[in-house]
Amino acid sequence: MPIKDYIGRTVKLTVERPAEFGYFLSDGEEDVLLHKNDTDMQLEEGQEIEVFLYTDSRGRTAATTTIPEITTETYGWAVVSDVEEDIGVFINIGINKDMLLGKEDLPVHRSVWPKVDDLLYITLRVNRNNRIYVKVATDPIIEEMSVKATRQDFNKNIHGHIYRTAKVGSWVYTAEGFKGFIHESQRKTEPRLGEKIEGRIIDVKEDGTINVSLAPRKQEALDEDSEIILSYLQLRNGAMPYSDKSSPEDIQDRFQLSKASFKRALGRLMKEGKIYQEEGWTYMKK
Repeated sequence: MPIKDYIGRTVKLTVERPAEFGYFLSDGEEDVLLHKNDTDMQLEEGQEIEVFLYTDSRGRTAATTTIPEITTETYGWAVVSDVEEDIGVFINIGINKDMLLGKEDLPVHRSVWPKVDDLLYITLRVNRNNRIYVKVATDPIIEEMSVKATRQDFNKNIHGHIYRTAKVGSWVYTAEGFKGFIHESQRKTEPRLGEKIEGRIIDVKEDGTINVSLAPRKQEALDEDSEIILSYLQLRNGAMPYSDKSSPEDIQDRFQLSKASFKRALGRLMKEGKIYQEEGWTYMKK
């Protein structure tokens, strides 16, 4: 099999001869360069070694003695190392050259592209020009590696990474190994591909997959909503032209809260003696 057919995989080659900048390796018919930057080994002519083959920035086949977990035959978790708006996302698989997840394989909306340090479950693919690219794991791959949740897991807090995004929702693989779905109604903003999220299990389905909510629990939400109102009052020297009589549209526009959430938070703050209302205004007690 030609050496190019091993690009993205590991192969055993023989040291043909040393060079000023590394070693030339051979399968008996073709040579490939093992650059000195790609090995910390001292090699001798005739020695057989295992290497990983990749394509360098000029499209040439190159070797490294660093064997990555992720190849064209295996999947693994890898960290995003760089983002180029016009090209795509670069991912570190553990060798000197980062691998590209092209923009054509990324979400249409740039807001949900991965950022540096996000984590993706990936494999490698080689195109017809022998260039290596990243391929993100699909649903069947995630399903194969996932474990089934049980009813005892209901309402538990979870964390995990987003492996697929869509307008209707996001799909997550959790630290426990659960495969989950986050409906658009259960998130304030759409998470990025590869982003780490924290949520809670709101349903365990018959097939062992889960539904997840990123919305805070009621008490946590009440704490957060109360803080939003107090912070706004402090910015306005303790007075604001909003009360439980304000319109839902005005409340949503100013606080990004529903009227029901706003009224619950106001009620709590009044019960705690922190605010009072008068003629359609709300004031902070001194």
